[in-house]
Formats: sequence, C-alpha cells, structure tokens
Amino acid sequence: MKRIAKANLAELLSAMAAEAKLYVPAESDGIVNFVSWQEGLAVELAALNVLVPPKKFFYPQTETVLQYEMGEDLQIEDFACKAGEKAILFAVRPCDVSSFAMMDKVYLEEPPDEAYRRRRENTTVIALGCTEPDEACFCQSFDIDAAKAPGADVLAVDTGEELALVAQTEKGEELISALNGLLSEATSGDENKVKDEQEKIADRYVTSVSLRGIKERLAGMFAADYWERLYKRCIGCGTCTFLCPTCHCFDLQEYAAGNCGERIRCWDACMFADFTQMAGGHNPRPSQKERVRQRFMHKLNYFPQQHGDYACVGCGRCVRKCPVNLDILEVIREAGGGTDGL
Repeated sequence: MKRIAKANLAELLSAMAAEAKLYVPAESDGIVNFVSWQEGLAVELAALNVLVPPKKFFYPQTETVLQYEMGEDLQIEDFACKAGEKAILFAVRPCDVSSFAMMDKVYLEEPPDEAYRRRRENTTVIALGCTEPDEACFCQSFDIDAAKAPGADVLAVDTGEELALVAQTEKGEELISALNGLLSEATSGDENKVKDEQEKIADRYVTSVSLRGIKERLAGMFAADYWERLYKRCIGCGTCTFLCPTCHCFDLQEYAAGNCGERIRCWDACMFADFTQMAGGHNPRPSQKERVRQRFMHKLNYFPQQHGDYACVGCGRCVRKCPVNLDILEVIREAGGGTDGL
C-alpha cells in the first residue's frame, strides 16, 4: 500500500499523464464526466458518479469501424487494429468497475471484438472507493462493496487528507512502480485506517433490494398483465439505456459516396421503436410494452441465464434520470424480490 497527500494530487496526475493518456472526472456546466486531464483542471473527487458511464472508453458511443474505396482493387481500412491508445482512467467508482466485467462477457467472448479488446488491454483502471451513497444507490443488492473494486488495476481510498493506493494487478503494480518517487510507503497505522474507513462505508450503503427468486419469477411473467400496467409511463426516450454502464447494444450504419464509403458503429437501445424493425417492416416488439419488458427481462433474467450475473450494478443512474420515474427497484420488488433498508 502507498499513500499521497491530496494536496499533491496535481503532481501525481501530471506524472500519470506522462505515462499514458489520462482521463479524470471533472465538472462542466454542472455535469461531471470523464475528460482528458490537463494542467490546472479541477478534478472532481466528491461526485458519486459521472453522468456518462466510463464504458465509453472501451465501447465508444460512435466509432468508424472501417472505410473502403472501390477501384481496380477493393481497398479496406480496418480501424479495429488501430484502436487502443495507452490510457489511464482515474477515480472510477466500484459500480462502474464491476460493469466492465459484464461488458467483457459480451465483447471478449470468442470471437472477441478486436477494438474493445485492444482498448481494455491498453487501459489502466484506478478505482476510487465511495464515501457517501445517495438515495438512488443500491450496489449492495448485487454484492458490490462500495469501498472496494477487485476488478480495478489500482484501488484508491480517500482517508481524508490522503489517498491510499493499492495495486491489484500487474498493470497496477507497473503504474505504482512508475509513480513511486511521488508516493510514500503506508504504515500499519495507515492500513488500519483504510480498513476502518472501508467498514464505515459499507455500513453507510444500506439501501438494497432482495433478488431472491427474481429470475425464476420473471421466467413465468413474459405474458403477465404487469407489463401492460408498467409500460404506460414510459416515453421511449432511451435515457435509461444510454446512461446504463452495462447496456451494450449497437447499430451499424453504412455511408457511401461514389466509390468510397465507411461503416460506423453507434450505441443503440432496445427502448427505441426501430431497434427490432426488420427490413420487410415486421417488428417483433411492436409497442413500448414489449420494449419495456425486454429491458427488465434482459437485465434480470436473460443476461444472468446466459452469463451468470445480473446486467445491473446498482449505480442508480436510470433511477435518478428517468423523466417518468420508471424505477428498476420498483420492478424488482413487484416482480418477486423483497426489500431491505428501503
């Protein structure tokens, strides 16, 4: 374990930026998102979550997949092999770190998505343990410890005047070694302070829902009247899916001009009417009812059946930002789960 005074954070970030492209949480117009670090930038360590989840660094909202030109020979430029500059993500919250593991199950299964794989391998993730929850946090429901992030390369813990840093992977050890001139060795007293702080944090995160029996209950609810009642509040804006750290659906668009063209991949969402629209005009999800049902069935039944984990990390973004208060906690309670601490 290493430590550094938060008063020296700018010096630490400058050293990190010398190692790789550095992204940090920062506020602009009242909104906190990850941005490229530069000297003088005020880093926001108190914000619970950035608005747009950091999955965007591995799975960009819009990206060119390939470009082509037709002449005597077909020339194709594949951008996947160019993806993945060396990068560092600083102060990623534990719920978002957990979301990366779920995205890996989709994009790193054989055959892996090459662009995603390169970005993951070339990015070092530094997690920052949470200190205070808000009313929308429910990460404990999914066995996520808000003070810990075992999937991160480095875990940072805010102990007040200092940050304690613990390398958790080989990449993390390499980064800590490169920064060692700026870091002090933690004492046994520091380690005990970190443990005490982590225990306090765990006690603060008490909002949770019971997932007991939810998969089995939902398996028998495909044709239930419940969805008819639920969907009428939904306006199909897609906010929940675009701000979700585990949603991973995309669309491919082709643009051609003369002999040249390009293929673009962009985020898409099951909440949109044309997401399942077929070329012949048929849509197997013809109304918002089927689309709302798909969202919750996928997160709480289909994904865990296929991958073993729920496709939710309890970050609360969809709860905070849904304009009609369509709450996944409500769905879990009503569809078969119980509540603890609500």
